[in-house]
Amino acid sequence: MTKEDVVQIKVENYTVGIMGLNAALKDMAEAYAEKPDTEVAETLVNRLSKKNYIPQTARESYKKAFLREFKKYLGKPFEEEPSAGLDIKVLGPGCPQCDGLEQELMAMVSKIRITASIEHVRDIKEIGRWGVMGSPALIINGQVKSVGKIPPRARLIQWLEEANAEQA
Repeated sequence: MTKEDVVQIKVENYTVGIMGLNAALKDMAEAYAEKPDTEVAETLVNRLSKKNYIPQTARESYKKAFLREFKKYLGKPFEEEPSAGLDIKVLGPGCPQCDGLEQELMAMVSKIRITASIEHVRDIKEIGRWGVMGSPALIINGQVKSVGKIPPRARLIQWLEEANAEQA
C-alpha cells in the first residue's frame, strides 16, 4: 500500500481517506461510462467497502461521493458536495512550501475561528484542472487567490475573513 493508494474525498461534511478508489475508477471507467448512476454508485460502494469501513448508516452518502468522483474521473459534469464553512484547497505536490502553506492555513483558521475544510491536492491531473502554473496555489471557495508563493500572513487572514463574510 503506497501513499497514492489512499485518496481523500468529501463525504457530506467530512473528508475521508479511501483506499483503492483510483484503481476502481480506472477499472470501471470504460465498462461503466454509460451505465445508470445507481448501478455505478452501487458497484463502487460494494467494491470499495471490501478495503474501507463504510458504516451502513452512511452508505447512501458514500454512494453519492463515489459517483461524484467517478463522474469527475470521466470528465463529466458533477455536483460538488456542499460544504459547511470555507472550502480551501492547497495545490502542490507536497514540497516544503506547499506543506507550509497548508499548516499556516490550519493554524489561521483555528486562530480566527472560521469553519473550513482544508484539502491538500497533490494529484498532478487534479492540479492541472485548475489551470495553475506554479505551486503552491491557494484556492478559497473556488477562487484562485495565489500561485507560486506563500502570501503574507496578513493577506491570508484578509482573504479568509472576506470569504467567511461572503458566506454569512
